[in-house]
Parts: sequence; structure tokens; C-alpha cells
Amino acid sequence: MSLKIALIGQAAFADTVLSELHSKGHRIVHVFAPPDAPGGNPDPLKARAMELGLPLSQPSSFKGDAAFEHFKALNADLAILAFVTIIVPERILYSPRLKSICFHPSLLPRHRGASAINWTLIHGDKETGVTVFWPDKGIDTGPIIIQSRVPIADDDTTGSIYFNKLFPLGVEAIVESVDLIEAGKAPALVQDESQATYEPPCRDQHAAIDFTKPAREVFNLVRGCDPQPGAYASVEGAKIRLYAPGLESGPAGEPGAVLSIEETGMRIALNGGVLRIGQVRLDTEAKKHTPTALQERGVLRTGSHFGS
Repeated sequence: MSLKIALIGQAAFADTVLSELHSKGHRIVHVFAPPDAPGGNPDPLKARAMELGLPLSQPSSFKGDAAFEHFKALNADLAILAFVTIIVPERILYSPRLKSICFHPSLLPRHRGASAINWTLIHGDKETGVTVFWPDKGIDTGPIIIQSRVPIADDDTTGSIYFNKLFPLGVEAIVESVDLIEAGKAPALVQDESQATYEPPCRDQHAAIDFTKPAREVFNLVRGCDPQPGAYASVEGAKIRLYAPGLESGPAGEPGAVLSIEETGMRIALNGGVLRIGQVRLDTEAKKHTPTALQERGVLRTGSHFGS
């Protein structure tokens, strides 16, 4: 017998989860998507729900009695939080017959918080994964149903590891969790608080590059901030964000010095290595460029020094 599911989420991840659950015959009693962005395209979850003819709401908050009464009236068996960035109160989480499950892109209890993938890379972890858990009133603290692990490669960035590894793994884990719940076999493994870490949302104040730090630490910051918020440093008065990094070994010169700018990228001296950068963006512009494009505009040159 299929479950009656209320789905809360956003973006392509929740869209894919919805499609998978719908194809497996589960009854989606309601979809909660984000409010429309002014002048933007509708969220993919909203578009999919409309395509499937499913009941849809776009609340800006789940707080208050009206939101609770609406959710309770759905009479759902299970709520699924698939990439949720707003607070869902505990009374809503517990109102479905089988409560709620939530996706998180890290191996909980490590890297609780909204920017788990960023911090996984910034801290230099060698592996990561996804967790589906039973949420409670804490931040990513509830008992675990499923975890799946993947190694982190040196060429991984926050963007690549999410879209190429954690996205498909997370969808698979949610579907498997629903199957376990439907069969009455879903575990609830208490998280080990002695292993817990929590980091704040990764924002601009965390993305400033200090080229005097060890090479691996600088490299991890750049790839952990790629694509957002974009690790940055100043060179000759211009604030530039760095993307598509690679790390080369060997001594290279004064940290922060631009060693070369070629079609294959820009090379910057580090403390114990060389940082190779494939794309850059002026902080005053939205578009990314190759380093050679900024060289042609006179913004970058061999011999420039980041931090100046």
C-alpha cells in the first residue's frame, strides 16, 4: 500500500524526489514549494507539482496556527523534507502519522548546518555522503535512518560533489528510506554527540583568502566556496573571486604572486605549492571569465600579487 506523503522542498533535488515518489505510486497529498522569486522562473518543484496536477502551496513560513492546522488537515502518513532552507516547527514535523524524514548532504553528526558541503571541503575531509534522518527540534540532530558514503576527489568542488555525487545519492536514499518506512523496518539510530560538528552558513566573511596559510588550506577554501560564495582576494585594487581550482606541488615563490596566465589557467604561488585557477570573476560583475580574459582587459598580469 502506498503512503500519503506531504513533500516540502525546493529546486531540482526536490523536483527529482517528487518525480521518483510519484512514479512509484505514492500519493502526494500536498507539495510545499518556495514563494516565486520576483521576475524569476518558477521553482522546479512548483513546476513539477503543477505538471502532475498536485495540490500546491508556497508558504514563506511554517510558523503560526494556520500553517499547522493546514498541515494537520492533510492527514499525511509521512512528510519529506527534501532540500529545505526554512524552519519547519516541531509540531508540524510530528503531525503526520509516521512523522517526518529529512535529507542532509553530510555524514551526520559531522557538519550540521546549512552549508555542510562547503565546510566538508574547507575542512579537507576525505569522504562525505548523505544522511536521511528523523528531524526533531534541533538542527540536524534527529535519529538516522540511512547514510551513504562517497570519496572526495582532489578535483571536487562544492558544486561538482553536490550535482555529480550527493544529488543522485540523496534521491536514492530518500526513496530507500520511504520503502523502509512503508515496510515498518526503518531504523532510528541516535547520533553520537561526541562526533558532532556545526558550522554557520558559508558566507563572504568566510571566503576571504589568506595566501600566507598552507597551500592545502588555501586550495580547500577555494574549492569549498565554488560556486558560492566564491573565495576572493584583491589584486591591484580589484576584488576577484577564484573558481575551478587545482593544486600543484613544489615551491613557487612569494605566496599570492601570479606566476603565469595561460589558456589553461592562472598559476598563483602558495605557501608550499601552486594554486591553479581556471575561472575568475570580478566582484563587480556577475559573469565568470578565463584569467586570460581579465589579462586582456588589464585587470590581471603575470607578476601581480594577490593581497595587494
